[in-house]
Amino acid sequence: MKAKLEQIKAEALEALKNVSTMEELDGIRVKYLGKKGEITAILKQMGKLSPEERPIVGQVANQVRADIEASMGEASSAIKEKLLEQRLKNEKLDVTIPGTEVLAGHKHPMTIVLDEVKDIFVGMGFSIAEGPEVELSVYDFDKLNIPEGHTVREWQDTFYITEDEKVHLRCQTSPVQVRVMEATKPPIRIISPGRVYRKDEVDATHSPMFHQIEGLVVDKGITMGDLKGTLNALVAKLYGPEAKTRFRPHHFPFTEPSCEVDVQCFACGGEGCRVCKGEGWIELLGAGMVHPKVLAGCGIDPDEYSGFAFGIGLERVAMRRFAITDMRLIYENDTRFLSQF
Repeated sequence: MKAKLEQIKAEALEALKNVSTMEELDGIRVKYLGKKGEITAILKQMGKLSPEERPIVGQVANQVRADIEASMGEASSAIKEKLLEQRLKNEKLDVTIPGTEVLAGHKHPMTIVLDEVKDIFVGMGFSIAEGPEVELSVYDFDKLNIPEGHTVREWQDTFYITEDEKVHLRCQTSPVQVRVMEATKPPIRIISPGRVYRKDEVDATHSPMFHQIEGLVVDKGITMGDLKGTLNALVAKLYGPEAKTRFRPHHFPFTEPSCEVDVQCFACGGEGCRVCKGEGWIELLGAGMVHPKVLAGCGIDPDEYSGFAFGIGLERVAMRRFAITDMRLIYENDTRFLSQF
């Protein structure tokens, strides 16, 4: 048996010299050291030996097992080292290769302008109010002194949710002003930014979906001079002190008197072009003194309080701010355009 054990040892050590993978190494372990391996088979025959021979053969068997296990440990370390070397070779990093530039995102031009406008008005003491985009006609029209059959409902026609036209996508953020006046006692000083919807045809300065920032001030002694001073301060902050404005008389059902405010065309400097449709001016917003009927309808005494309101088209502010000549560029999501900002 001793000779057989020495032979098994010699075969195992020879096999370990040529092993190259962990799978092969495990196969050798099973063949020689496993429960059904060759050494185990020899040990099972020790019952046939005399009491004097058993400890000698057992000692030899233990030594053979120890020698094979030691050799297997060396082979395992060699295989792992080889695998690590190969992995390092395959995964090596050439630090001299230029890295890939990671482009960081940034704010959309509309968001940039919206944040600027908010900061300007917050600096003047205004707070920000929001309301639902799906609105009731009583807030979008009736409480704004626009009863059924009024011509304004036709040119501000919007997208209706119900067949009776009582629920629709709001065509202005003025309903937010009404809701604030109903819930808050004067003094009131708010702006209400948000998306609005109308049946406008798409062109360089119009869209059926756009953004407004409406403002409202209600207090004792508010005059048209306060309105004009507030809007001129806004324009000067946005476009610089050299920006020119023009106030034109107009009519809005919810304000009296009313006006529209224009800024000189940034594309032609007032000479007339495609952007301003030859007028030299671009309409920026509508404004006026809050109509007494609107104040009274919201529970505010028009004999004691007065106020002004205005509505700014945010897209037109962005166009003037960044010299954008076509509103459609804002919505096309072309990174070549958006990356400029």
